[in-house]
Amino acid sequence: MAEFYDAKIVEEKFYKICEDRGYFEIDGNKNIQEDGKTFCIMMPPPNVTGVLHIGHALTFTLQDIITRYKRMDGYKTLWQPGLDHAGIATQNVVEKQLLAQGITKEELGRDEFLKKTWEWKEKSGGTIVYQMRRLGITPAWSRERFTMDEGLKNSVKKAFVNLYNKGLIIRGNYMVNWCTHDGALSDVEVEHKANKGKLYHLKYPLADEKSKFVIVATTRPETYFGDTAVMVNPDDNRYKELIGKEVILPLINRKIKIIADSHVDSEFGTGVVKVTPAHDVNDYEVGKRHNLEFITIFDEKGILNEYCAEFEGLERLEARDKIVQKLQDEGFVEKIEDYENQVGYCYRCKNVVEPYISKQWFVKSQIADEAIKSVNEGKAKFYPSHWINSFNAWMRELKDWCISRQLWWGHQIPVFYCDCGHEWADENEPLQCPKCNGVKFTQDPDVLDTWFSSGLWPFSTLGWGNGNALKGQKWNEGDLSEFYPNTMLITGFDILFFWVARMMFQSNNALGELPFKDIYLHALVKDKDGKKMSKSSGNIIDPLNMIDEFSADILRFTLTILCVQGRDIRMSNEQMVLSRNFTNKLYNASKFLLMNADKFSDFDENAISTKLGKYMLNRFKIAVNETRKALDSYRFNDAADRVYKFLWDEFCDWGIELSKADKSAISELGMIFKESMKLLSPFMPFISEYLYHELSGSNLENSQSIMISKYPKSSQIDNNIIAEFELIIEAIISIRRAKATIDQGNAKIAKAFIKLNSNLDISSYLSFIKLLAKCQDVEITEDIISNSARDVSENLESFVPLAGVDTTAIIARLNSQKTKLEKEIAKLENMLNNEKFIANAPQNVLETNRQGLAAAKDKLAKVVNELGNLT
Repeated sequence: MAEFYDAKIVEEKFYKICEDRGYFEIDGNKNIQEDGKTFCIMMPPPNVTGVLHIGHALTFTLQDIITRYKRMDGYKTLWQPGLDHAGIATQNVVEKQLLAQGITKEELGRDEFLKKTWEWKEKSGGTIVYQMRRLGITPAWSRERFTMDEGLKNSVKKAFVNLYNKGLIIRGNYMVNWCTHDGALSDVEVEHKANKGKLYHLKYPLADEKSKFVIVATTRPETYFGDTAVMVNPDDNRYKELIGKEVILPLINRKIKIIADSHVDSEFGTGVVKVTPAHDVNDYEVGKRHNLEFITIFDEKGILNEYCAEFEGLERLEARDKIVQKLQDEGFVEKIEDYENQVGYCYRCKNVVEPYISKQWFVKSQIADEAIKSVNEGKAKFYPSHWINSFNAWMRELKDWCISRQLWWGHQIPVFYCDCGHEWADENEPLQCPKCNGVKFTQDPDVLDTWFSSGLWPFSTLGWGNGNALKGQKWNEGDLSEFYPNTMLITGFDILFFWVARMMFQSNNALGELPFKDIYLHALVKDKDGKKMSKSSGNIIDPLNMIDEFSADILRFTLTILCVQGRDIRMSNEQMVLSRNFTNKLYNASKFLLMNADKFSDFDENAISTKLGKYMLNRFKIAVNETRKALDSYRFNDAADRVYKFLWDEFCDWGIELSKADKSAISELGMIFKESMKLLSPFMPFISEYLYHELSGSNLENSQSIMISKYPKSSQIDNNIIAEFELIIEAIISIRRAKATIDQGNAKIAKAFIKLNSNLDISSYLSFIKLLAKCQDVEITEDIISNSARDVSENLESFVPLAGVDTTAIIARLNSQKTKLEKEIAKLENMLNNEKFIANAPQNVLETNRQGLAAAKDKLAKVVNELGNLT
């Protein structure tokens, strides 16, 4: 073997070989597929604008692990890859590129702009796919889909028309979340953040007594031009006599009524609030209850209109300071206070979102009813299970979903309007109006929310509704019967409502069945201090940098072993180094084995005859069982940890060391280690492949990959051989501890004695104990050996005679430790017995002291025991 393992060369080379051979495809493992076993998982389609980030790396790693495991376990496996067209994000990118050239999209026109967007998509869309390959993931790349490919366009039209004809898609004037740059947004596309703003107290004069006024507190003074009422709580005695009277809006002198509504919080501001039904979500409902006028004061771009007097033509946020200054000049501002509130921002362009009344298309909330019922009947299961509570809470409060977007890039809404007044939805390009047969009709200019098409992903990618676009493709309509419902979904919890819930109700509506049986939601990857990663914090971890510095295997394994269900991952270089140490351990173990043999046979349990070989075989069987159980229940970290412990703790630390006393077992250990590379393969596919071939005396270029070989299975376990070797290991550890008490830890001693509390006979194993405990002789005794260093463990006692050992310095050191510990214990006991200290000390300080006392007492007991043995 080479002196060092060159991960970069191996990973690039092996990945290309396996992809070129078609191993990632649904028939890539045909030689080991078992009848009736299928597995399907969908890749959350990353944005075509995107680059690989650490969250992607975690999602794709876990998906790859389960896919590789199922593939090796005889399943016909489909991991469906693809990209999302990312309507708002992509259009923003292309618009900015054009603006840099001094061109607006309006100057180009819709058709030309879309051509430019497709050109950009073709150039940039492969970036994240290349990065995913660097991670070593194995989706069926030949079947890669795009949410705007011809087949999926047809699928989206079919789904829309289906819902439209059922009355589950409607159009109407509603209050929506409005971005003045990107248009309408759904609730989940609005990010609410703490905002340090101002609370403006404005004076509204009474119409019948202008010297008097009410004071209204608002955070958005520019919207007062749209006020159609002032409102107080009916139980607020301060204002009861004003109910029904009128006030005059400052500067524009329009009269509005004072109304009463229990919605008003009397404790907020002055207890008097302005009502702007066209520009506030709560006021919208108040306006409907009280039949108020709805006055829109700015257009879709946020430009103030004629209702705003001299401020007409200004952008709404830019106008704020000017409006406030005018109000101050005219004496209509009582005071201005600092105020912190929550403000909604567009999740893409970060523009402040406005409540705005607009004619939009909506999916009615009733679409989710059956999906909610099915989930709560146990037809889908969440991992961790508590996510069902979040799912239910959100779905049961679901509002109608605004699906129309004022964009050009996306799926144009398949609704047509004829001059005769007829409106209809159509999957095809109509030639005439179905009502009047006229040809003067237009298509709705808006496009669908990106999440509408991605919500169809579990079945549209399998051919549902793809129509003629199926011809000549790798995928076909037969895939739907074979791979729907998908087996499971793996994604981050943060898109539970963006994507997971939408897939569930859209799939259930189209096919009458939930799209997947198991839903694994992983937590966030944070920095080593538990902070969320962000550019502003400067703590972003670039997975490609980590791959370059360490390797894909090491990044994958680190993410996996840290991924405890329901717990955020704290990522750091220190964790990566630990995983690198593991790969070094594996490499060195292989080098040791190959120092003793040219190559090793393929795994054959019946060929293992030595006692050490049988012990390691049975430890391997246990590891296989526990790894499989963990993977089957999606406890990825436990699976990785179990493989790690077998290979490092059991095989390397003990198997290899014990083999130095029985060279005849090395050929069997090499066979087992080779097979364990298959166990490791889903987690660390490259180094496991490399070491497997090194140990076989072969190479991947002219051999089959282990990624399409059978995943290890366990057979009956021999607990007797395990118990015997566990007793041998316990004896070695015990003698080492006894030697350490007399500073003989690394020295070879003449003799040690073992007194067993077990019925097992290990007399034939003493050669292992002699070598690893560094003793010329080991004797099993039934007596207590006097004048010796003694160690007591669970199943035995060990004795190291003190003859010839000068214990003076050792006893002095132990007595010094004893004195220090006694003083520490006395100090802590005095503190914890002091009632005043107990009453005043913080709970964490008390707990620290209690733990310190317990630890000190434990150490003292050990020191006293050691002194007793020596004296």
